[in-house]
Formats: sequence, C-alpha cells, structure tokens
Amino acid sequence: MKIAVTGKGGVGKTTFAATLARLYADEGKKVLAADVDPDANLGLALGFDEETLDSIVPISKMRKLIEERTGANSQNQFYKLNPKVDDIPDTYGKTCNGVKLLVLGTVETGGGGCVCPEHVMLKRVINNLVIHRDDVVIMDMEAGLEHLGRGTTESMDEFIVVIEPGARSVQTYKNVKRLAKDLGVSQVKVVANKVRNPEDEEFIRNKIPAEDLLGMIHYNTEVIDADRQGKSPYDFSDTVTAEIRKIKDKIDQNSIL
Repeated sequence: MKIAVTGKGGVGKTTFAATLARLYADEGKKVLAADVDPDANLGLALGFDEETLDSIVPISKMRKLIEERTGANSQNQFYKLNPKVDDIPDTYGKTCNGVKLLVLGTVETGGGGCVCPEHVMLKRVINNLVIHRDDVVIMDMEAGLEHLGRGTTESMDEFIVVIEPGARSVQTYKNVKRLAKDLGVSQVKVVANKVRNPEDEEFIRNKIPAEDLLGMIHYNTEVIDADRQGKSPYDFSDTVTAEIRKIKDKIDQNSIL
C-alpha cells in the first residue's frame, strides 16, 4: 500500500496521515511514514518526543550526504541523476509506535522549479519508497506534487486530498486531481475533515463526487488538545481514530478491487 496524503496547510492532513500509519502498524504491518511537508510535524502526530525530533535533520538539508551520493559540490556542477538511496530509510529513519519516520523535507524552488542535486535526491528517495519497498508507505505531502514523477505516481495506490468544508479546499482537490491526471494517476480520493454539522456534510457531498469521497472526520476538540500537548491524536481521541479506521477500511477495500 502506497498512499500520498496532500492538502493545504491547516486542514488536518498530518493528523489523518499519522493516525492511518498507526492503524496499519497496529495490524503488524511494516509502516514507513515519510514527511515531505516543509512544515514538518508528522513526527509529533505519530507520538515521537520533541528531543528525538529535534535531532532529526531532513534529508534535503544533509549537504554532505547529497554531495557524496550525487557527486555535486562547489567545484563540480555535474551530478548523478540516479544516486544510491535504497539504504537511506533504514539508516536515517526513526521508529516510534511501530512506525518508521523518514523526514525528507523539501527544496525551496524559484518560479521556474528546480533541477538541483537536492531535488534529484528527494525524487529518488520517494521513487525508491514507492516502487522498491514492501512497506506500507504513507507520505505527508504539501499541496503541490512537484516531487512526484510519472514513474513514481503510476505505482501509487492512492492520492488522498484532505479538505475542509469550504470552497478553497474543494479547489485544492480539483487542482491535485488535475496535476495527478497529468502524471497518469486516476485514483484521487478525498477525506473531509473538521466537519461540524449536517450543513457541512451536505456541502461536501454536493461538491465531491461520491466515488471520490472516502469519508468524513468530524470536528473534535480532543485533536486540538493532543496538538497542544505535542501528543499523537491516536492516543487522545477514540472518536477520531474510529472515524479514520472506517476510512482505512474503505482504502483497503479499494485496493483489493
């Protein structure tokens, strides 16, 4: 199972990605959670302590490693497009609650994008996670899909866009679906989060095709309490975990069909 979770900042995609990862780990599955969001906080949502997280350097910031693997440095602007990366998850990943976390970080790109050693390195790591590993891989992405190439995305089981009941979130879903189509991916699903009432539910059902909607997670102050204390929402809210478990069951069912 290879899943990319995307959506704008603040919609709750990290809560969803982390809880989904914990649920798979509880089944005894080998789970790797990759944080590809520039605002990296997947580790806290998985239950890591702050001291451990403070010790993690994102792969995109490991200048020496990138130089060693790509051959690029200040004297040499030529670099390998296919650097060795298969050992990186086991070497640099940290494990908590049965989930291995790999913090990839992101590359600051200018308006025209970036074909630089850091970007090449990230794409190769993601490609390796998706195509060459047997783990359940859950990637907490930013709303853009620039780190994903055609070969990688064709091997993804699903893109899941986490949205809120609002027009801007719905637009994000449409944008991701369009980008995914350009990469040859048709499986783009939606999870609606922070749903407050029947009016919100009706809005979501009116805006999202039924075949794309995996489920809804209702607004819950327990998730806010977990975040305030730097804890995993999985350990704080049985209600939210149960709602995400139902969504997971649907994901599993889709993967069998």
